[in-house]
Amino acid sequence: MRLIQCIHEDLVRAALVEGPEHVRLLDSDTYTLARRAIAAGQPLVQAVETALTETRLDYQQLVDERRLLPPLTHPDPAHCLVTGTGLTHLGSADTRSAMHAKTQVSEAELTDSMRMFKLGVEDGKPAAGEPGAQPEWFYKGDGGCVVPPEAEIPSPAFAQDAGEEPELAGLYVIGDDGTPWRVGHAIGNEFSDHVTERYNYLWLAHSKLRACSFGPELLVGELPAHLEGVSRIVRNGETLWEKPFLTGEANMAHSLANLEYHHFKYAGFRRPGDVHVHFFGTATLSFADDVQTREGDRFEIALPEFGRPLRNTLHTEEATRTVRVNVL
Repeated sequence: MRLIQCIHEDLVRAALVEGPEHVRLLDSDTYTLARRAIAAGQPLVQAVETALTETRLDYQQLVDERRLLPPLTHPDPAHCLVTGTGLTHLGSADTRSAMHAKTQVSEAELTDSMRMFKLGVEDGKPAAGEPGAQPEWFYKGDGGCVVPPEAEIPSPAFAQDAGEEPELAGLYVIGDDGTPWRVGHAIGNEFSDHVTERYNYLWLAHSKLRACSFGPELLVGELPAHLEGVSRIVRNGETLWEKPFLTGEANMAHSLANLEYHHFKYAGFRRPGDVHVHFFGTATLSFADDVQTREGDRFEIALPEFGRPLRNTLHTEEATRTVRVNVL
């Protein structure tokens, strides 16, 4: 089952994807449906089936009219936390081999990144119910940093790079008793400033405070262990760069359960009613191939299991005056 969200008659509504051309409207938004399912102790699939209406909408028309929204949102963006984790994916066979070779040096010679990667390879998939190695973790912002599918993705004027990151995103709602509930997964473009990150790894936190996007479709149910997608950049109607990418647990050093544990173990991330969007990392970047993006480039990330691709066009914001802090 796959769901989208859209604007319909000035309201946020969820819809069931019935095929490439049509979606069937539901009686509320995804957040409300998830809360209903939690309260009733029923699977989300059942809550969706109960909420179906007879109204069908043209999918392409929603795209053309820019009425698509992220497939899960909170009514108050401040109660949506956007985070992620890195150094989680094994990557292609060549990359995996190269990384393995680098881990054979002495512990003293390992970079912090390689030490973190090695920890994941060795203990990122613990036995069920057991915690494994902690992953790298970062914060991107609240719901205000999320832009809808098909919308412009803004890069601040001070940014040194504006690069895509094709990833899976886990989407969650916290129950009234503080229990995290996974609503589903979506394609994500985590979008970062890789030049800033490369200059000094201690600037990783700065490089991640950028916009992002996910969707357009939310996949409900179990995630396939092996997923193959394509990430591309289109410039002036022609493909500038394109590369396949692998994701899913079979291609990761960490299990999703381990990544979720190390995020939600913090009580502050189990606040009742909150929404969480958590990016699971990638191994494929155009930046690694020396691609420099520019205004108007369109990012396209596709995974067949998730229906329509996630598409966003890059927009560089105009410079603003230096922020001045006043004294009270």
